[in-house]
Amino acid sequence: MSKLVLNTDQLSEIIKNVTQVTDDNDSSYNMDDIHISDEDLANFHIGQNLITDATASYFFLRELEYIQRQSRDTKQKSLKGKLLIPISTETPEWADTITWRRLTKVGLAKVIADYAHDFPRADVYREEFSIKVKGIGSSYGYNKREILQARAMGKPLDRERAAACKRAIEEKHDNIIWEGESTYNIQGFLDYPGISEYTVPNGTGGDTEWSTKTPDEVLADLNGIVDTIIDTTNGVESPDTMIMPILQFRDISTRRLTDNTNETILSFFLKTNGIIKNIDWVTELKGRGAGGSDRYMVYRKSTDYLRVEIPQMYREEPPQQKGKEFEIVAEERTAGVLVYYPLSIAYGDGI
Repeated sequence: MSKLVLNTDQLSEIIKNVTQVTDDNDSSYNMDDIHISDEDLANFHIGQNLITDATASYFFLRELEYIQRQSRDTKQKSLKGKLLIPISTETPEWADTITWRRLTKVGLAKVIADYAHDFPRADVYREEFSIKVKGIGSSYGYNKREILQARAMGKPLDRERAAACKRAIEEKHDNIIWEGESTYNIQGFLDYPGISEYTVPNGTGGDTEWSTKTPDEVLADLNGIVDTIIDTTNGVESPDTMIMPILQFRDISTRRLTDNTNETILSFFLKTNGIIKNIDWVTELKGRGAGGSDRYMVYRKSTDYLRVEIPQMYREEPPQQKGKEFEIVAEERTAGVLVYYPLSIAYGDGI
């Protein structure tokens, strides 16, 4: 227990309210003989008006407050766009438009007779595709007082504002990767034009959802969407990556093939399918399919097939003074998702 230090006047006030233990003829007091009750001491403390205003009261209370070192920040969802779709920074940051060309070789050949003149022809034709590059921007700032206070205390300015600015740009960019930006004709991956569709069949339970299907029926869907690409392109294209909503991913990664084995649907499929190497979950696929159903997709994860084109990665500009505030603007430039071979991608709805 900490020691209470009282000055003479304060002690006198207490003495007036306590029982005297000496006789009436003795005008002196022995300090060891003075008994101060808890109630007397509390009343004295209140009577001193030690806390005289709201500011002092707040300061006093904060002195008694313990602040935990670790900040419990609001949890935010995982941003997987740049992890699951290959990134390219090939385009220079000054570019406003990206154009790429597709070259297609066509022609016939046949067995010919001597002195023949009717040789079949072979040729090539070219297609051009263009897409605009757009900036994604946000900003944060500090006023002069905050800057002076930070300098006086020898502490850096709060970088959480900068982190919030960067997070805002990353969230918007991730949304563009999956959903696109129709206002500027930027395509997103989930509904890219020209990709193949796999029709998910009903199971023995009469529904397409995996939760109602047997492990063998789910395996048939996992293989079926892969076979759609192989069959449509006559074996020219084959995917290596599959993505799906998190609940379906959890289902196949935990549901056993039979009661007599520890082999799950996921582990068995990866072991036996021979084509798909990676399977992951993406929250944006929940409710993305027809009628609000869940969707899953397969594709080849290679910049030769598709990419997120980022001419300029996240960058903060020098602070600009606006009145008493210094504003820092930040920008990242993107062209969204570019898919060079749409038939190398397939989706299925209703799982």
